[in-house]
Amino acid sequence: MAEYDYIIVGGGLVGSSIAYGLARQKHRVAVLDGGDRSFRASRGNFGLVWVQGKGANFAPYARLTGRAADLWPQFTEQLTGETGVGTDYQRSGGMHFCLDEQEWEERVEEMETIRAHTGDAFDYEMLNHDQVKQQIPQISDRVLGASYSAQDGHVNPLYLLQALQQGMDHHGVRYLPNQVIDKIEARQGGFRVHASEGVIAAGKIVLCAGLGNRPLGEMLGMDIPVVVDRGQIMITERLQPFLNLPTLHVRQTAEGTVQIGYSHEDVGLDDGTSPTELIKIAHRAVTMFPLLQRVQLVRAWGALRIMTPDGNPIYQQSTQCPGAFTVTCHSGVTLAAMHAGPVAEWIAGSLEQDLINKFSTDRFDVSQN
Repeated sequence: MAEYDYIIVGGGLVGSSIAYGLARQKHRVAVLDGGDRSFRASRGNFGLVWVQGKGANFAPYARLTGRAADLWPQFTEQLTGETGVGTDYQRSGGMHFCLDEQEWEERVEEMETIRAHTGDAFDYEMLNHDQVKQQIPQISDRVLGASYSAQDGHVNPLYLLQALQQGMDHHGVRYLPNQVIDKIEARQGGFRVHASEGVIAAGKIVLCAGLGNRPLGEMLGMDIPVVVDRGQIMITERLQPFLNLPTLHVRQTAEGTVQIGYSHEDVGLDDGTSPTELIKIAHRAVTMFPLLQRVQLVRAWGALRIMTPDGNPIYQQSTQCPGAFTVTCHSGVTLAAMHAGPVAEWIAGSLEQDLINKFSTDRFDVSQN
């Protein structure tokens, strides 16, 4: 029977970041991943390393996101240095456009709330139409203005996942795809996972399986609330560069293609597309950038985001089965540097982290609030 220090269940961006971080600390790690037919949030990832707009309803998340973004330059340099795989990361700043006065006022309120949550560490400014147009000449006259934060950036999420997987291999992580888990047993001194590969044993286990976290958590005495949220994305043919920084709805990649997205739908486990929602997404994009009106679309797809009831991450150790952890969140790109660093250190017990401890499921217990 194989013996490891850690079993990571889930090999997406979240699980790979945790596994990479633990392996860099010289721990023996095995990753049990699903197959190609598994629901994967990374398929719908927009590639944003995004600070603005996050944590308005939960101050710890605002602070966590800012810290993660600040760790990103060192994180990607280290990852590329070890693997030779570039992530196309740029900290170019980012914008969120406002089309009318109501959107503008709501955005100002949200940004000021986040600034207060972070003790003024969150840096942003509100730009009027002329200021936006000075940076992005192709913007429509219908854009009233935008919030801008220099802390924002973007990355190629597929390159990031490739780099993390090669980083895991570089540090000796055993990656096991196409695994179906039938049972997890908590034994004295560790855990045994009954999977397609057979029985795999480790001293500790970390659930990073997205939608699978809830049923897997029940095997370890954990109630992990998960909410499903579908997002849809369209991608265009390659265009001449016109957008030199990311926005929440439209992003031009390093290859020249344009990603168009930002939708939220409660449709259960349907990861398909709907013409109605795609039309809404396209209409807003064309309203912002008229040049997109006659551009050829190459592909459209849907993906399921892994959300929690309040939209903020869960970092939790089981009280019933100590040594069993869960990391449940939808910001796998933005938080990758945090997951590979401080969160992995927290899981390993080498870092007492007051900020991370604030993300337990205790916050959903009304009796404790």
